[in-house]
Amino acid sequence: MTKVKTQYNRRSFMKVSAAAGGGMLIGFSWFIGCTPVSKAEVLEIPKEWFDINGYIKIGDTGMVTIYSPNPEIGQNVKTSMPMIVAEELDVDWKNVVVEQAPLNTGFYQNQFAGGSLSIRLSWDALRAAGAAGRRMLLEAAAKEWGLNVSDLTANLGIIKENNGERTVTYGDIASKAVGIKIPEEVELKEISDFKIIGTSKKNVDGKKIVTGHPLFGLDFDREGMLLAMVEHAPAFGMKVKSFNEEEIKRMVGVKDAFIVDTTINEPAWSDVNAFPQLIAIVGDATWSLMQAKKALKVDWEVVGELENSELHLQRLEKAIENGEVEESRKDGDPDAAFKKAAKVIERTYSSPFLAHNTMEPMNFFANVTENSAELIGPTQTPEALETSVSKLLNMPIENITVNMTRIGGGFGRRLYVHFGVEAAAISKKIGAPVKLMYTREDDMTQGTYRPAYRSKYKAGLDENNNLIAFSVKGAGLPEGPVFPNRFPAGTVEHYVAEKIKGKTNVSTGAWRAPRSHFTAGAEQSFLDEVAELAGKDPIDFRLELFDRAINNPVGDKNDYEAERYAGVLKLVKEKSDWGATKPGVHRGVAAYFCHASYVAEVFDIVIEDGDPKVKKVWCAVDCGIVVNHDAAINMVQGGVIDGIGHAMYSQLTFTNGTTNEKNFDRYKLIRNSQVPEEIEVFFVKNETAPTGLGEPGLPPAVGALANALYKATGKRHYHQPFISEKTTAILG
Repeated sequence: MTKVKTQYNRRSFMKVSAAAGGGMLIGFSWFIGCTPVSKAEVLEIPKEWFDINGYIKIGDTGMVTIYSPNPEIGQNVKTSMPMIVAEELDVDWKNVVVEQAPLNTGFYQNQFAGGSLSIRLSWDALRAAGAAGRRMLLEAAAKEWGLNVSDLTANLGIIKENNGERTVTYGDIASKAVGIKIPEEVELKEISDFKIIGTSKKNVDGKKIVTGHPLFGLDFDREGMLLAMVEHAPAFGMKVKSFNEEEIKRMVGVKDAFIVDTTINEPAWSDVNAFPQLIAIVGDATWSLMQAKKALKVDWEVVGELENSELHLQRLEKAIENGEVEESRKDGDPDAAFKKAAKVIERTYSSPFLAHNTMEPMNFFANVTENSAELIGPTQTPEALETSVSKLLNMPIENITVNMTRIGGGFGRRLYVHFGVEAAAISKKIGAPVKLMYTREDDMTQGTYRPAYRSKYKAGLDENNNLIAFSVKGAGLPEGPVFPNRFPAGTVEHYVAEKIKGKTNVSTGAWRAPRSHFTAGAEQSFLDEVAELAGKDPIDFRLELFDRAINNPVGDKNDYEAERYAGVLKLVKEKSDWGATKPGVHRGVAAYFCHASYVAEVFDIVIEDGDPKVKKVWCAVDCGIVVNHDAAINMVQGGVIDGIGHAMYSQLTFTNGTTNEKNFDRYKLIRNSQVPEEIEVFFVKNETAPTGLGEPGLPPAVGALANALYKATGKRHYHQPFISEKTTAILG
């Protein structure tokens, strides 16, 4: 067994007696559970609060409650994180109850959902927490029976002596384990002995979701609560000057209407908000508020440049030529290599601004009094919200509470906290609890968008069709999409990559697999063209490059493991029977590394009624140890569908600062009839600690789709959405 330190302080393990009924409660920290620290830092904490990111509570019946501290946005961490704890605790999963923990910045660390980091960052601490609990229970039983811990074993919540018949349940011994000192070192299970991790467990909220149990922010209700809707400026570069306030207040069902300012002093990255000044309307019923919004007559004033899509294209092109380089890498002498190359190919790729379009529109509940603020709703960053509300209200942070509901989609949209801040500002103004609700149009015009991108790729081949030079320059509005140290860095002797910053007053935010979703599509499409120019099979061409990175890498800053990267390509090649010829079937491949995981995908497209249709997708994934198998498959499948839909159909365009797409009548999302008929997922089996999975399945889907479409239609796709390139390549 692996031994880990559990040096405990207020940033690691703590135990307190459980509430009424006796029992044991063990807390554990997100990052520092295994980091040696001074024992002098050990603190006793009240039984109702715990300095943890998750914790175990064992009742005298043997029932185990595991609290999940992270926001649940559909990535299933509310199931998978407790599975890790339960594994090392060695309890029967059917006896585990999972509950959502509240935000507590004094006791929890990194309570957020983003970057595919939840399991990756918590793996060691969660395992150690379960193992520490198991050890303490064993010590309590050993003391009770006058034995050594080594004389006992634990299995499925029951402790048994090795050379006797005595047994005791965790519930019966839990109260006596409270006084046991937390061990400084615990043994973790061998991975081969896992009973829960690596299996498939149903979503702990699954039944509640399908039966309509109130879980989401829009479901939240409280007696005496008012409702609110907002109207922000219709265009970037505008702000509200005045509106028909008295007329709106006289409307049926309207309690109040006013202009509210939500400007945050010293804003953080999570305070992205194009329109901090807005109109708020408060009332009793949603319908009344919607009618009041329609009756608004607003005097808007222009205070900045009004953006247009044509201007965006110009800015991107200008940025590529002479924009601010944020990050770069150069190996060898690319200019000289290109001059000597026997063949040179150069291509440009672009993608527009995108909306997030979470199925649950933005909403939040707030109850602000003179001395306190209570917030409840769907947020990926509850701690950031707490901080921003503290700044807005000039209220001590300890007087603010944030509780998380289940989130009906995030994709990065709910990393930004303006909607919670708005709810707090409105509640303060009216002196009453209020639930703020956005319409779909409110969300799509609010201004938290995925950046627009444009990248230029260039490759040079020698007379033997070997890749000798590679160049990429990528600009974004505002952040560039290039990752200079990712593949194909390290595989080409002469290489240059530049990440370039563009200028825009359009406010942007992270979108699922930030930057990677665009770069993977562009890079992998380009590599297919290079392989074609070289007369090589697309997978074999990529594997040649990885051979160089494995055996004789260029530079020492490559941020990927070439063996694992090549491994998923080899696996998807095998599983898809890549070399086989299938009449009427057109194939495309792509592979990408992001969020510390590796994914390769093969798409099969056929022509049905004159249009291409994705029939099947094979996915090979190396994300380390898979915690919950079915849930992991679902995440990869969802990423593939998301990648196809946005690459094929979605875009936001601007005229005079206003988005032209305000709802799903014009902003196209993938439909059920357009998704692949089958998506098969294969995981590389290893003992590497889990890496990211919520996002890595999406990026390669864009490239594999583009490459398969080329084989099916004979047309290359360089600009997203692909449907805009005047082609018959319409899925479904």
